[in-house]
Amino acid sequence: MSVDFVYLASGSPRRRQLLCQIGVPFQVLSVSVDESVRDAEDPAGYVSRLAAAKADAGLKLSITQGPARPVLAADTAVVLDGRILGKPVDGDDAERMLRLLSGRTHEVLTAAALASEGRLDCLVSRSEVTFRRITTAEAREYWMTGEPRDKAGGYAIQGRGAVFVSDLKGSFSGVMGLPLFETAELLCGRGVPRWRETGAAP
Repeated sequence: MSVDFVYLASGSPRRRQLLCQIGVPFQVLSVSVDESVRDAEDPAGYVSRLAAAKADAGLKLSITQGPARPVLAADTAVVLDGRILGKPVDGDDAERMLRLLSGRTHEVLTAAALASEGRLDCLVSRSEVTFRRITTAEAREYWMTGEPRDKAGGYAIQGRGAVFVSDLKGSFSGVMGLPLFETAELLCGRGVPRWRETGAAP
């Protein structure tokens, strides 16, 4: 069964950009879920639960938008020594995160979930990112660019934060926030088209 477009349950411009990159027609739905980490929750379980919750919330909202379509959602976590580094609350928090990541290798987990009536599938991308040494002055200067403010781990690999990355093993798009290999696998199974001239839905 062919689907003419998919709903994207995310306000992230990076996820929109990545769907456009592979030519997937989509419409954006704005959803909100509690992103608190549960007690004893492992990082992979955390991103999977949140991606599924966002997709489910989007599916419920999509019912009011017209004919049913699959709903795609994702969630990303930066993980160091088994601990999840969320989005920085302020400049001091962002600086703290970059000091922790400086000169070390961390893991980035991104779950992609696709929901439709009676079905929800989820796949997780794992990547390893190594940072060079980051000075305190650089961390402060980077915060002042405004880029880290809404980013997991306090950096954006596709933006100015790329200067910190000395090595990457895994999915660049996964670190950005939407792993395209896993996303394409999910969409293919639901008949969602790709490689269109534009990612914008009609």
